[in-house]
Amino acid sequence: MIMQPEEIIDFHIRHSWHKISRMYNQIAAKYDLTMSMGFILLIIDKEGTPSTQLGPRMGMEPTSLSRTLKTMEDKNLIYRQTDDIDKRKVLIFLTNEGLDKRTAARDVILGFNEKLRAKIPNGKLQAYFDVMSRIDKVVSEELQKLELLDEIEKEKKK
Repeated sequence: MIMQPEEIIDFHIRHSWHKISRMYNQIAAKYDLTMSMGFILLIIDKEGTPSTQLGPRMGMEPTSLSRTLKTMEDKNLIYRQTDDIDKRKVLIFLTNEGLDKRTAARDVILGFNEKLRAKIPNGKLQAYFDVMSRIDKVVSEELQKLELLDEIEKEKKK
């Protein structure tokens, strides 16, 4: 049976995310940011965030994250500081300008979420959150299987 795009679950996720991403990037550009920079600004703690935690929380590859952090440093949005206790750990902090842009990013995201909540009844939102949670669980299970298969293949090559 051939499925139409409208019948494919992940088509809807990807299609909506692409539009959301485009919208956020257009807004972020007005602040001389990208969407990724805006989300990074939002997840950096006031006490500093280890750079190693940013990648997994953002879902970014290390190379892309490093490039984005470098750009953010060049724009004076963040600075890096070695941890006082563990010298191997590098913490990322927001500058004053980074704090200002963080507020703008937060306002944009909260504003968009308010618009969504105004147009979607709470019961439907809760059902959506439940469905997305289940999809996330299935994806995690599939990724684990793929990682196990990769490990088996590596062992076979030894």
